[in-house]
Amino acid sequence: MSVVDFEPVNRQSTAEMIADRLREAIMRGNLAPGAQLGEADLATRFGVSRGPVREALQRLLTEGLLYSIRNRGIFVIELAIGDVVDIYRARTAIEGGALALILDGRRTIAYAALEPSVTAMCAHAENGDAAGVSDADQAFHEALVDSAGSPRLVRAARTLLIETRMCLGALQTAYPDLREQAREHVELRDAIGSGPARRARTLLIEHMDDAVHRLHHQYSLGEQAT
Repeated sequence: MSVVDFEPVNRQSTAEMIADRLREAIMRGNLAPGAQLGEADLATRFGVSRGPVREALQRLLTEGLLYSIRNRGIFVIELAIGDVVDIYRARTAIEGGALALILDGRRTIAYAALEPSVTAMCAHAENGDAAGVSDADQAFHEALVDSAGSPRLVRAARTLLIETRMCLGALQTAYPDLREQAREHVELRDAIGSGPARRARTLLIEHMDDAVHRLHHQYSLGEQAT
């Protein structure tokens, strides 16, 4: 069997670093949906040549976080309500599968893993910190999937990571009282820890459906405003 020589990979390329920063900015809403991205402007802001920027943009185009319009440029994706529904359907399938594995013998592991995010969410909610609640919300659902002990479910969930965070940004204004958002997660964690399995499954589905309902309302208000 022949041995293939690969060059050592010991540091992140410039294009990868730029892609990571743009990805984070999209996820956090610092690059707004529909925002146009130009190679020259980004090259100046990052202090690099246009080559790495072009490569980074191509990566994000491939990932579906950007889209290109011929003769107009490259733009950040905008999630329509149909996209939101699809994201949450996919999440329900993935997290429902994770929950089934958890309920089949990994309750203690999941209950402990969910504690930091629930504690953080409650604290941020009390302080009126919507962004902090969103970060903790995402951490909760990542921990839920991680607790299932399935690498494949984890990989599947990560493909939805950025789009989910974009939805969570919109949810920040969908809860008049952030403590309500935190309570939903407290109840779900408690059900996972010691409640009837049926209640845990019901709460997860209701939680996802409620998010879609709230986001649908937010999108409707946005359309009326325009």
